[in-house]
Amino acid sequence: MKSPVHRCRDVEHSRGQSGAGGGTSCLQEEQRIPISKDVITSSSASAMWFIRDACGIVCAIITWLLVLYAEFVVLFVMLLPSKNLMYSIMNGTLFNTLAFLALASHLRAMCTDPGAVPKGNATKEYIESLQLKPGQVVYKCPKCCSIKPDRAHHCSVCKRCIRKMDHHCPWVNNCVGENNQKYFVLFTMYIALTSLHALVMVVFHFLYCFEDDWTKCSTFSPPATVILLILLCFEGLLFLIFTSVMFGTQVHSICTDETGIEQLKKEERRWAKKTKWMNMRAVFGHPFSILWFSPFSTPDHGKAETYQYVV
Repeated sequence: MKSPVHRCRDVEHSRGQSGAGGGTSCLQEEQRIPISKDVITSSSASAMWFIRDACGIVCAIITWLLVLYAEFVVLFVMLLPSKNLMYSIMNGTLFNTLAFLALASHLRAMCTDPGAVPKGNATKEYIESLQLKPGQVVYKCPKCCSIKPDRAHHCSVCKRCIRKMDHHCPWVNNCVGENNQKYFVLFTMYIALTSLHALVMVVFHFLYCFEDDWTKCSTFSPPATVILLILLCFEGLLFLIFTSVMFGTQVHSICTDETGIEQLKKEERRWAKKTKWMNMRAVFGHPFSILWFSPFSTPDHGKAETYQYVV
């Protein structure tokens, strides 16, 4: 991807530079205009956010159905028929807690504004209100007609420019961006832990059934029990691998402060380098606490910081 110095498309010059308030030529040097975060915060940040994408909605529904299937097999095939009450209570509590946190994280990731830039704010009047100095320019997105801040990218599915957009995930029917990355990371972590726990219980249940009579280890018939357990094992293994990789990728992206799109396009780093711990706090909140692992806690994504438009 070209650097801001060489991007000539959809550039608005200040009136002192072009005399007409617009132009398409580039500056020779890169400058930046500090802009308050309030200026580029989407008006929908406090409202319900939901993407009406058929593919994403289907994928989100499938995700919930798969978790509910695992819940059904764990409870009605493995735990409730078990003769060990303490074993059933402990594993049932742990599994249901992890599954609940996973679904709650999924819901927050899906229904949270990922950091959308106000749509259609790249008007001549609004740009003039920024009081740009002579020679300064701002970039606007030709697709959603919004002033494009640094590190923002346009999503063709959400049809918006998203701040610090990592990628668009159909499984959560939303972009993973500045405001909901925490919930997406928690979703992948809790799904991975839920899958691992289910796999462990499947292994123990198979061992128990082989040692005992198959007709006594489940309320279902032996063939039905085997099929249900094999399907759960396949689902758990697949989700464990997939979400573990996604979790590791996201944590690495946060620690290096480089989004997936920036890594893919090999964009030149133009922002201040911070420590890994500072980057983690920027996503999960400050200071470190148990709330980092709660999908019900909204982190402070650096409200005191200022954002900069690429100029």
